[in-house]
Amino acid sequence: MIVTAAKVLELREKHGLIEGLSKRERRNPEGVGLEVRLGTAYELSSDGFLGTETRDTPDSKEVLEEGEWLEIGSGDYYLVETVEEVEVPAEPVELAGTEAHLMPDVYPRSTLQRSGIYFKGTNTNPGYSGPLIFGVKNVSDQDFRLEQGSRIAEIVFKQAYGGLERAYEGQWQGGRVSTDSEEEQI
Repeated sequence: MIVTAAKVLELREKHGLIEGLSKRERRNPEGVGLEVRLGTAYELSSDGFLGTETRDTPDSKEVLEEGEWLEIGSGDYYLVETVEEVEVPAEPVELAGTEAHLMPDVYPRSTLQRSGIYFKGTNTNPGYSGPLIFGVKNVSDQDFRLEQGSRIAEIVFKQAYGGLERAYEGQWQGGRVSTDSEEEQI
């Protein structure tokens, strides 16, 4: 079941859920989700690998200064980080007399799709805290620009039933963008 934006705003005081929302989202959200904004962007600058026990992601370099636009040329790929930060409770939350874990799901704004920008998000499990990081790639033949602070995606909180063996404890906690070197996966 989807938790409406109005209910998420109500639950923020007790459970955190999402911080740094724009005035528009805090006062007058549209539909069931809350829109999140482009905070910064990173360019990948080296090779990486994912093994069964270890990994090393490509090095990343922040490429967006305060107040700038992100220029996404045809074929370009960037990691983008949101202004907003989530704090997904590790414990179940009571909603309408039922306890369930909450898990945010993110959808790109349709403007990105209509402009040839492929948006790739991942799941965000209960227990994660930090900014959200997504991939964007320009799959069109035309250049595209994103202004820092522009709304790029809609976050929708969903209920997950059945309990968890354990909440998220992963190494990406807090919004880490890249590994520093080869590391063992936990």
